[in-house]
Amino acid sequence: MTLFNTAKHKAVESEDGSYTAYSKEYNEHYHSTKDGALSESLYKHVVPAFKLTQDKDSLAILDICYGLGFNTLATILYYKEHTPKKKLSIYSPELDAELIYSLKDFIYPKEFEGLREIIETLSREQKYEDEQLCIELFLGNAREYIKEFENHFDIVYQDAFSPSSNPVLWTKEYFGDIKKAMKEDAVLTTYSTALKTRLALYENDFLIYINEGEQFRNATLASRKELEGYKRVDIEHKISCNPDVKPLSDAELGVN
Repeated sequence: MTLFNTAKHKAVESEDGSYTAYSKEYNEHYHSTKDGALSESLYKHVVPAFKLTQDKDSLAILDICYGLGFNTLATILYYKEHTPKKKLSIYSPELDAELIYSLKDFIYPKEFEGLREIIETLSREQKYEDEQLCIELFLGNAREYIKEFENHFDIVYQDAFSPSSNPVLWTKEYFGDIKKAMKEDAVLTTYSTALKTRLALYENDFLIYINEGEQFRNATLASRKELEGYKRVDIEHKISCNPDVKPLSDAELGVN
């Protein structure tokens, strides 16, 4: 297997031994090289999301954006080990079609070896389905894709490139569309702890929580219902201390 170096990407080993990639287009890594690609997916997204939705018989997940596929693949790994009887559907938009086609050659961690058929099928056909699992990749604009859904998702992984690199996927209006696509009791996970991000969620009626643990740097959880077992962020206090900070908006970015 090659080292996955392309015109737009370069493979980089992260601290947990798993590989991520550096995007030359966005000037960012797909994962925190310090937390580790696999660890970040598991502990910032999959584990807390499944913990908070454990009573549901089926799950619909929106993975923004597919990227290298770690969130989706880590979800499948965790699901097969812990909740294999649930019906699981994962929907994930990705703008970079060339990246998706190339992922059959990516250096995935050994934990994903049993998922090789799924990896290659998604790379080739952008869809995989069996009796319990359905995965659908959408090649195109995530902003347009999410508008197709209403009251649909139990979990949203908000894992786009950072607000400084890809701000259109972090605006107040974007999170308004995400809110419409989520069920009333759904949970959103994101690595971002930026006040602008949290304000964009807060102004869409989300409650904001800290996701923290020994294996990773702090992250954020958001939901319109109260979440047990997590410390809630006092956003009103944050606003009083930072009155000049505003959420990103479509208007300031020139988004129609």
